[in-house]
Amino acid sequence: MSIWGNIFAATYDRIMSGVEKNVVGPHRKELLARTHGRVLEIGGGTGANLPYWPDAVTEVVASEPEEPMARRYEAKLSEYSRNVKVVRAPAEALPFGDDEFDFVVSTLVLCTVSDPAKALSEVRRVLKPQGELIFLEHVRSDEPKLAKWQNRLNGLQRRVGHGCNCNRDTVANIEHAGFTVDGLGHDTLRPAPPIVRPLVFGSAHPNT
Repeated sequence: MSIWGNIFAATYDRIMSGVEKNVVGPHRKELLARTHGRVLEIGGGTGANLPYWPDAVTEVVASEPEEPMARRYEAKLSEYSRNVKVVRAPAEALPFGDDEFDFVVSTLVLCTVSDPAKALSEVRRVLKPQGELIFLEHVRSDEPKLAKWQNRLNGLQRRVGHGCNCNRDTVANIEHAGFTVDGLGHDTLRPAPPIVRPLVFGSAHPNT
């Protein structure tokens, strides 16, 4: 693990505190309230979703490939009376069988995975046929001028954000992976820099 990876994990919660309080936290609470049964959380990070799992969720399995992030996630587990397990695995290679989960949750993850198509293919594979993908992601802007700046600055964003891309069309990626997106919402990640502000949230079901 790189030195920057350890620093990024150690400072992540503090860096994100403003947008969590103002924007992301309320969306997490609303989106996760609908989950139940067995849930897979890809890219669990430092455990920002932990306060929001409802009682209807019987188990949460969090996949997290970054060891410093996974350790910080596990350090928080004693604060919550939830059945949560952290697994060291990337979204592109999930160590689970087909049709195992009622929900898959992705919150601020698909910007960073190395291969979005492969990650979403894995999500579709492990999700039950009647299951649901819940997502909350910052994305490429629909406004052409901002989108151009996102393209220009994406290399810098990747370095500063430890692999985070600011210019991915995540909704299109979800649809191309064989999902139907419904209930799509939009918001703005303030006070984050403009290139990472466009936010989408909603759910998607596997096409039959």
